Amino acid sequence: MIHNRESLPETPQHATALACLEAGIEAAHPERVVSAALEFDGTTLEIGSESHDLSSYESVLVVGGGNAAAHVAAVLEDILGDVLDGGVVVTDDPRPTTVVDVRPAAHPVPSRRGVESTGELLARAASVGPDTLVLAVVTGGGSACMVAPASGISLADLQATTNALLASGASIHEVNAVRKHLSEIKGGQLARTLAPAQVSALVLSDVVGDDLDVIASGPLVADPTTYAAALDVLDSYDLTVPEPVRERLEAGAAGAIEETPGPDDPAFERVTTHLVGTNMTALAAAREEASERGYETLVLSSRIRGEARDAALAHVAVAEEIAATGNPVTPPAVVLSGGETTVTVSGEGRGGPNQEFALAAALALPSAAVLGEGLDGPRKRCSPRSTRTESTATPTPLARSSTATS
Repeated sequence: MIHNRESLPETPQHATALACLEAGIEAAHPERVVSAALEFDGTTLEIGSESHDLSSYESVLVVGGGNAAAHVAAVLEDILGDVLDGGVVVTDDPRPTTVVDVRPAAHPVPSRRGVESTGELLARAASVGPDTLVLAVVTGGGSACMVAPASGISLADLQATTNALLASGASIHEVNAVRKHLSEIKGGQLARTLAPAQVSALVLSDVVGDDLDVIASGPLVADPTTYAAALDVLDSYDLTVPEPVRERLEAGAAGAIEETPGPDDPAFERVTTHLVGTNMTALAAAREEASERGYETLVLSSRIRGEARDAALAHVAVAEEIAATGNPVTPPAVVLSGGETTVTVSGEGRGGPNQEFALAAALALPSAAVLGEGLDGPRKRCSPRSTRTESTATPTPLARSSTATS
């Protein structure tokens, strides 16, 4: 599961932190969460409280995208077998499938391959009819993978804007407010393309609060943001973006371009959404692993956000308090949290928010194991920067998490 596991330090703290990581990844793996959410007896498919008689549909298709989209598609193939007629998913983490076409993309910055792949996805989506059941896959990373530039916006415009947003320290809610209004698939627009098919969306969250309109920029749900809100994000962070981007947002704010679909749009009449995996899925499993190893556990929050180094120091303060006073739990203890921190980039630094979190915490903690994991990114190797710090990214679809033992 961890490619360079043998090269990492082996102390009791490290072993526990890595075991918690592995437990969280396993619990949040698409195969587990999707399989748990679906029941199929050969004719009837049940997803939560929703039931579909598949014999009543002319076809059953899978469409969607994100880091874990191919994993979900493969699970759906295993569950449904010959009943599944195909589909298209767009991802940066492909895996073998039988009837669902897996198309390439990039993350976190959109690519030409992603544009071409999303074009195929939209073409397949436009071909459906009222007697089609669409199992839509929406996972973390979908905003970058499913890329369909709006009229007048080039791929280069999207890339430059994405880079500026990611370096600004803007929250994912703010970043995706902009992305939605530069796209022809985000912000509920995929739902419009799929209408009038019956759509059941399987969503794996990678955002704080599990807001459906933010996960993968909400391609299948109503968009509460506006062109004016997107323009405010650029102004709030004093971002320099390509002129066509600003011109489009200004035109939309002035009412010259139609807003993304709102809650009253008929596109959503036959769309249901099922949240099958969240940050808490991983945190609960990690907590159970720590408890079984004899540690007291504390889940601080699943909604940690803000600058990564600031969040790290807050966690350091909690660990120090535990070690010094036994509050709020007595050592030996494991402190767990999840969320999505950001980094305001200056200079040419490399890495991401979890690496910054782990390094900032390691510099301040004299005796602890700190692990920061990004659970929505492509597969990477762990990169220890000190004897007590690891940082990794894995291909599961949940939000960032951290574990510390003291």
